[in-house]
Amino acid sequence: MTISKIHARSVYDSRGNPTVEVDVVTEKGLHRAIVPSGASTGQHEAHELRDGDKSKWGGKGVSKAVSNVVEIIGPAVIKENIDVKDQPAIDAFLNKLDGTGNKSKLGANAILGVSLAIAKAGAAEKGVPLYQHISDLAGTKKPFVLPVPFMNVVNGGSHAGGRLAFQEFMIVPETASSFDEAMRQGAEVYQKLKSLAKKKYGQSAGNVGDEGGVAPDIQTPEEALDLVTEAIEQAGYTGKIKIAMDVASSEFYKVEEKKYDLDFKNPDSDKSKWLTYEQLADLYKSLAEKYPIVSIEDPFAEDDWEAWSYFFKTSDFQIVGDDLTVTNPLRIKKAIELKSCNALLLKVNQIGTLTESIQAAKDSYAAGWGVMVSHRSGETEDVTIADIAVGLRAGQIKTGAPCRSERLAKLNQILRIAEELGDGAFYAGESFRTAVKM
Repeated sequence: MTISKIHARSVYDSRGNPTVEVDVVTEKGLHRAIVPSGASTGQHEAHELRDGDKSKWGGKGVSKAVSNVVEIIGPAVIKENIDVKDQPAIDAFLNKLDGTGNKSKLGANAILGVSLAIAKAGAAEKGVPLYQHISDLAGTKKPFVLPVPFMNVVNGGSHAGGRLAFQEFMIVPETASSFDEAMRQGAEVYQKLKSLAKKKYGQSAGNVGDEGGVAPDIQTPEEALDLVTEAIEQAGYTGKIKIAMDVASSEFYKVEEKKYDLDFKNPDSDKSKWLTYEQLADLYKSLAEKYPIVSIEDPFAEDDWEAWSYFFKTSDFQIVGDDLTVTNPLRIKKAIELKSCNALLLKVNQIGTLTESIQAAKDSYAAGWGVMVSHRSGETEDVTIADIAVGLRAGQIKTGAPCRSERLAKLNQILRIAEELGDGAFYAGESFRTAVKM
């Protein structure tokens, strides 16, 4: 199956910023992918190419990345005539074409759009759903596993106003009997939470952050956790729905002082209250004693390796690396060797091709880690990560609150997959960390 056309254009993401959309045309039809974008991005991520022209979109235009697809990548890929089903060969060719370590020449956003659109073409050529094609590429066993949705219901940090330092508080419907049931439980808790937030913090507290979670003017993590716990209780799911946090602590790490400032949004923050990593680790443990926390993402800064290893040795959470590992094989290898965390946050745009994303997951599984497939805060209607989560048997997906269509698009896609697979799939449930072995 040959590719007859590769085209790209600039479209908009959920924050109203430009992003890259790629069309790949084969005899089977048109195959399209849109690339997401993060707000709190790790400095070790693959390079997202932006125009930098401040007179347009504040410098965030993607016309260079788009023209790289149209003028360089597209013609080269078509000329090379690689089989669209051979994703490793496609992605190796794209990386060679770029020739840099972090995809900075052509842009990871340009390369990823092509990589994902061709993956869809490969699935169509085989006459199978995308999740099946990804499963074949990754060599995951059957039956399929449907992931637990980690729903970000309270937004803080860089995703919201207010003083709250921690970025995300998520609900985890891990005891549900099916993905459908998990969605119902999550949606019911979310509705209770919105009502509670308005009652406690005023009407504007029902407004949502970038990922659909409410963003009331909360000062402390305890306050956020109390609000979530109360919503779970009101919905009738105490003991059944657990809690996860994405601290995104790189945002409030003070490199020179080697301390963490939980009041980082305040320009007059009191330095005497900044925490050492041991104090921050103790805070997490004290929160977990009081609330049903099962997973903590980015508890420490992206290069504070000592803190991560200390926490790993002294706690039994799922400890998820995002800024630490940035879906990068070299960073993952280092984190495995240093025993820094026990789960990977998989974001395809952090590494820039589907093949490298699959390899990141496989490396993580080999170390006994969990894998959580994740959206970005700047999202689109593209649902590819839903198929990736199912195809990789990841067992967990993080794609925002059950609110805002760019978030729900992914969850709705899993509902469709669940319906299609019927008895041919399990819900990961409480085994979300070890779903690959189910």
